[in-house]
This record gives sequence, structure tokens and C-alpha cells, in this order.
Amino acid sequence: MDLSQIKMVATDMDGTLLNTNSKVSHHFFELFEELNDLGVIFVAASGRQYYSIIDKLKPIKDNIYVIAENGALTMRQDQELQTTTIDRQTYLELIDITKKLEGSQVILCGRKQGYIQDYGQDFINMFNEYYDRYEIVEDLADVTDDQYLKIAICNQKGSEEYLYPALKHLENRLKVKVSGEIWLDLSHSLANKGHALEQLQKSNNVLPEETMVFGDYNNDLEMMTRAKYSFAMENAHPNVKAIANYTTKSNNDNGVEYMLHKMIEAKKAMLNK
Repeated sequence: MDLSQIKMVATDMDGTLLNTNSKVSHHFFELFEELNDLGVIFVAASGRQYYSIIDKLKPIKDNIYVIAENGALTMRQDQELQTTTIDRQTYLELIDITKKLEGSQVILCGRKQGYIQDYGQDFINMFNEYYDRYEIVEDLADVTDDQYLKIAICNQKGSEEYLYPALKHLENRLKVKVSGEIWLDLSHSLANKGHALEQLQKSNNVLPEETMVFGDYNNDLEMMTRAKYSFAMENAHPNVKAIANYTTKSNNDNGVEYMLHKMIEAKKAMLNK
């Protein structure tokens, strides 16, 4: 690996940059300052809400790109770079389908905020980790004053077993993405991290050969194809390990930081030649 050529780093958040306590390590922020000094572009790419991502990365939020909602929204310094939305007719159709999924909670991920119905305090306590801004509404179909970025569905029994079989028939026209053990997302067919990352690569004149990415779950698959240096976390889903070119340590063992340190060393060695 010639890591000295890296110009852009994109990483998933949950299960990747964040540990199991949903925390970013202090070491990462130290490494980021070195990345920044070396001119390396950093991209946080997550299924999370934009406001949740920048809360986790508050010390560096003005110096990074953010791909949120699995690629439906790209931001930099509160400037909206791209949105890929679902039209209202499709949204209403999906609400009709998803409300029939027994034992599941449905979230509208809007541009302004998230929207949920009253699923009880236990769900809200868990939901708060991923959504900084939200509103409890009586009926999700009544939300009209916002853009529809995606619909997220939660099922505590497991998304692959209990949600995907009921929704995979939508794949011919939408992105149906198992994005976590209990999460499945429905969004526009072009709303994925890979497509959003490709736009950032083009606008910054960065090639896949100059890009490093990290991920752990199925919503990272498209992003893996946009980089020569694609790393699956040790804790990654088998699908991600199968498509990634490399692996690194788990999120709890600072796998992202481990490879960033190696990359920084390689770039410094090249500069000192």
C-alpha cells in the first residue's frame, strides 16, 4: 500500500469511527489536526441525521464534509451541497406500506428534522442517540413542510430477518438498505454514500486511487467501490468484508485511527525525502 498518495478520507460513524458507546476517541481529533495540516480532505459519511453527526464531531465540524442520511444530504459548514429526496407521492405510498410492519417504528428523516409518532419513552431514549432534532407527530402522512430525505425503520428483532423480506420488492425503484442490525432505510435510488462521495471526489479533483474509506455495514457498500484503499472494520458485516480491499482493527480497537496513523507516517516520510 502506498498511503502517501491519499488526498481524501471518508469514514462511516456507527460501528466504524464511533466505539460501542457511540464515542469518538480523543486520538482521532489529534490525528485530524495532522490530516488537516497535510491537506487531506475528511468526510464523515453516515446514516445518521446531519445534526447528530456534527454534534459528534463538534471540534472539527467547520473543516469537514458531511454525508448524512446515507447519502441523501451532503453538507459543508452549514452549506447544502446536494440533496436527493423522495417525492411526496412515493413518500405517502411508503408510509402506507411501512405502517403495516408489525413491531416496527417508522421515522421520517426530513431536511429540517426527524419525525416520529409516539412510540413510547423507551424508543425515544434510544432514538435520541441518532437524531438531535425531531418532532413527535400524530400522523407521519401529515408532514408537508419539509423535504423527504429517507424513511428509516427500526425493528428490535432484526432488520435483515424482519424488515428486508417485506420491503425488498421496492428495490427496482428505490434504495432499500439494511443499515444496521435493527435498522433499514428507504430512499431515492441515487441516495447512497458511494454516489455522494463520487460527487465530492469530482468537485475536489480526487481520484479513487487517492481515496481511503472505512465502513462496517451494508449502507457502506457503494462507498467501498469509490476507493482503492477501502477498509472493512474487523467487526464489519460479511458483505463489507467481501467487497473491501483491506481490513483494519475493530471500532473498539481504534481501527480507523490505526490506519490514519500509518497514512500520516507515509505522507510525512514522502515529504522528508
